Amino acid sequence: MQASPTDQRRLLELAEVDLAITRAKHRRSTLPELAQLGDLAGQRKAVTQTLVAAETALSDLVVEQDRLEADLTPARARLERNQKKVDDGEIADPKALRAMVEEIEHLKGRITKLEDEELELMQQIEDATAVRDDIAGKRRVIDEQGRAMLGRRDAAFGEIDAEVTELSARREGVARVLAADLVGLYEKAAAKAGTGAAKFADGRCQGCRVEADAADLRRYSSAGPDDVVRCEECGRILVRA
Repeated sequence: MQASPTDQRRLLELAEVDLAITRAKHRRSTLPELAQLGDLAGQRKAVTQTLVAAETALSDLVVEQDRLEADLTPARARLERNQKKVDDGEIADPKALRAMVEEIEHLKGRITKLEDEELELMQQIEDATAVRDDIAGKRRVIDEQGRAMLGRRDAAFGEIDAEVTELSARREGVARVLAADLVGLYEKAAAKAGTGAAKFADGRCQGCRVEADAADLRRYSSAGPDDVVRCEECGRILVRA
């Protein structure tokens, strides 16, 4: 293949733009914000698991409190009814009265025991609520950090995407003035080497940095100015001075 030295030199500009695009895309994929977002996601997952456990523990305590209250309500009502019967003198039979008094004492003891358990449970619920709220607060902080980080990431994405768009337009402008077969050969080499052309200077390809041997040097030197020469090592088009 042949191409004018001017067109061959334009391939270096094409390679320069391609390298800039590659670097920009690499920056986009390796933004510090991405790693930080990943770390925050891990923290949020761990905190969420802890929060679910805390909410479950709190829910279990509330269920137990409801059970105690369900036992207390009828016990208190029965105590009130029995005490009223005794106070009003409704029970004349001594044996029945004694049984009623004993039941009243039993109910008082049971109610006292249940109320003590409920007081202890209320303290546990208060403590568990504080734990739950503390964990929920930590997750809110992580969420706020995540939203801020997303904003910084999106801003960086926007800047890099704009840069890539500008570089791509520049690349299109350079490629447009070159012969299709020359651009095709460049693209074929770029698919393997990253860029499709490199300067040949100081006896080596400046793309792969491999020094040419004597036979390759003779071939490169004997080629005409319009001859398109490729590096034997990396396949790039060599743009000779």
